[in-house]
Amino acid sequence: MDITTWMSNYTGLYDFTLVGFFTQYKHPALLAVVIFVVFLLALSGNALLILLILSDTHLHTPMYFFISQLSLMDMMYISVTVPKMLMDQVLGSHRISAAACGMQMFFYVTLAGSEFFLLAAMSYDRYVAICHPLRYPVLMNHRVCLLLMSVCWLLGSLDGFMFTPITMNFPFCGSREIHHFFCEVPAVTKLSCSDTRLSETLMYLCCVLMLLIPVTVISSSYSSILLTVVRMNSAEGRRKALATCSSHMSVVILFYGAAVYTYMLPVSFHTPEKDMVVSVFYTILTPLLNPLIYSLRNKNVTEAMKKLLGVRTLFQEIVK
Repeated sequence: MDITTWMSNYTGLYDFTLVGFFTQYKHPALLAVVIFVVFLLALSGNALLILLILSDTHLHTPMYFFISQLSLMDMMYISVTVPKMLMDQVLGSHRISAAACGMQMFFYVTLAGSEFFLLAAMSYDRYVAICHPLRYPVLMNHRVCLLLMSVCWLLGSLDGFMFTPITMNFPFCGSREIHHFFCEVPAVTKLSCSDTRLSETLMYLCCVLMLLIPVTVISSSYSSILLTVVRMNSAEGRRKALATCSSHMSVVILFYGAAVYTYMLPVSFHTPEKDMVVSVFYTILTPLLNPLIYSLRNKNVTEAMKKLLGVRTLFQEIVK
């Protein structure tokens, strides 16, 4: 082997190529503009929701604390993948170093894992609020909320610390073209020239555990909530409880459904095109939909928004 070939192979060990999905469409520039607009809307929508929750004292409750944390996660979540994808399209360079790929993978897996458990914590909060309203201030005090939130981040980061080193330490002696728009664990694992069955089994078992625990908490919480709602004498109380829970269940179905497809279905169900479409759905669209679901269907949030807009209008009148 001559020195040129050796150097090419050696330096290639530290770089991957993100194929992405822009090349599959006739108008990639238009698609990039659409994704950029969605990215800005997702960031601004989640930032506005956090601002409303922080500024309005009526929203200083455990439920809105968790919603603000969900918005924060979504802002970080979409920022991990979309800027790199758009920059690649603009600059025409789709290379990513192994270090950058590992960082992207770590933050993505950590945020996804944390959000799994956060959704379970939110369902438990609704269970306590509806089924045990008199004990709610004690069972869901500020310390408990911070503890639950810390556990969510800890479990998510454990996922990142486990999967990222395992995946990035595989030998990649063939093509390093990742048929995805970011460094997702299954997409990178496919490039390895070693036997990855043990790692894939471990990932499957871990995902089952990570999904099973939150899904069990969510199912148990909402089963109890439904039984409690049915027994309510107040029609208004039933309506409020169902409205709050339906918003949360919409987010759960969107997020968990995509995760089950990506990490738990057999390889025969997957194609690079399908994987990218599903990833676009829960990586880009879910952060956009979450603030809409929690704001448009929530009377308290809409009232807080009206107050904020009213204050700004008053301030503008005074300045004039």
